[in-house]
Amino acid sequence: MKNEIIQSLSNNFEDHSHTTENGIEFWFARDLQHLLGYTKWDNFVKIIIKAKTACEASENNISDHFADVGKMVSIGSGTQREIQDIMLTRYACYLIAQNGDPRKESIAFAQNYFAMQTRKIELIENRIKEWERLQARQKLTLSEKELSELIYERTGNDRNFGSIRSKGDNALFGRTTQQMKDTLGVPKGRALADFLPTITIKAKDFATEITVFNTKEKGHRTERQISAEHITNNRSVREILLKRGIKPEELPAEEDIKKLERRVNSESKKIEKNPDKLNE
Repeated sequence: MKNEIIQSLSNNFEDHSHTTENGIEFWFARDLQHLLGYTKWDNFVKIIIKAKTACEASENNISDHFADVGKMVSIGSGTQREIQDIMLTRYACYLIAQNGDPRKESIAFAQNYFAMQTRKIELIENRIKEWERLQARQKLTLSEKELSELIYERTGNDRNFGSIRSKGDNALFGRTTQQMKDTLGVPKGRALADFLPTITIKAKDFATEITVFNTKEKGHRTERQISAEHITNNRSVREILLKRGIKPEELPAEEDIKKLERRVNSESKKIEKNPDKLNE
């Protein structure tokens, strides 16, 4: 397919896209019918039915991607009548294109166009999840640093922090820190939190924040008091997770946070070196 044809088709598809008040991009089926080269609505409806079946088979709600609407059209002499139309999400358009005849240039283009658009969303969602995990880990580092400094201030011994944190882990996971490291395959000398999923990192952070707060509010001054506080808070957070069907000790390990951070930083540097330019 020649570049000029690809550019023309791309412009056509983008020109016919719309956006809901909630920021969801969509296309009208009547527009897509012509973009894909279907002359008769009835024939195009058959393709839409196949796409709905595929949507349901992939365990997605049809109503989330195919919304029936009415559209007023001019029939001449200043009069109008309402015709059936359908609002289609990007995913719905992708399914429709997949059920078309790929020998047609417009359909072959649409199959790839909507596949790539859908893939972009998946990549963005995945990047956001990775970013949230990095942010959660950095936040835990800060809260643990604050707790460590508070323990030293109150007890005069900075070695107590490691012991208190371990007791907190035991209360949160029902297992010791080392047992969790062994379960998740954490390399020697690395922190357990560097391999935990976001939900568990946030759970540890929440319990730590409560310990810091209550240590200050209640005036805890001994290792025993702070340790008991931290155990109680981690145990309480564990109860919340269990009530929601989440067993923190059974969640699989995530990618090494240091590798994730290096990859995200590398991608950011590439973007900085090759920014899009308005005059290109």
